[in-house]
Amino acid sequence: MYQLAAPAFAEIEIKKSRFLGQLYPLNSRAEARQQLVSIRAQHPDAVHVCWALVCTGDSGLDDDGEPSGTAAKPMYNVLVHKDVTNVLAVVVRYWGGTKLGAGGLTRAYGQAISDAFKNAELIEVEYVVEWDIICAYADESHVRRLSDKFAATVQQLVYTESATITISIKQKWADQFETELVSMLKGQVNIIKPD
Repeated sequence: MYQLAAPAFAEIEIKKSRFLGQLYPLNSRAEARQQLVSIRAQHPDAVHVCWALVCTGDSGLDDDGEPSGTAAKPMYNVLVHKDVTNVLAVVVRYWGGTKLGAGGLTRAYGQAISDAFKNAELIEVEYVVEWDIICAYADESHVRRLSDKFAATVQQLVYTESATITISIKQKWADQFETELVSMLKGQVNIIKPD
């Protein structure tokens, strides 16, 4: 899974209609709404501002008056094919005077977003897990050293009858970290993982 490092843009012209493909990294539908308001304000003479959103826990599509399925769906298909998340794809269309038909529209909207991806920098999404590690006071320094080895971040440290260390670690390293931690502390550790 990937996400955008920065916005990316492309423009194509088909039978005098201009299609401005735009990609924006974002984290919520609320951010997408704000971005769309800004885009519409920048392009008051555009006949259509179509969009597709793929965001963690929230996606959406809008053909903005184009025939159903001819604009947002092909844009969405490009996003799925590129395996991206947390991205808003927008195509602003300026009418050129010639109807393109359903097939022509589908190709134009998909191509505008595909071309924008040619100018995009994608970065791999790295998922992070957060755990509470409960251990004896004497073992707290060992947990910290192991955390450093795996580039885990110590979020919080609480001392009660024992030491509770809250860490965040990249998911890809979590299993190996756990194995080494349990081995190092000879099983004298409690790891609490969120459901």
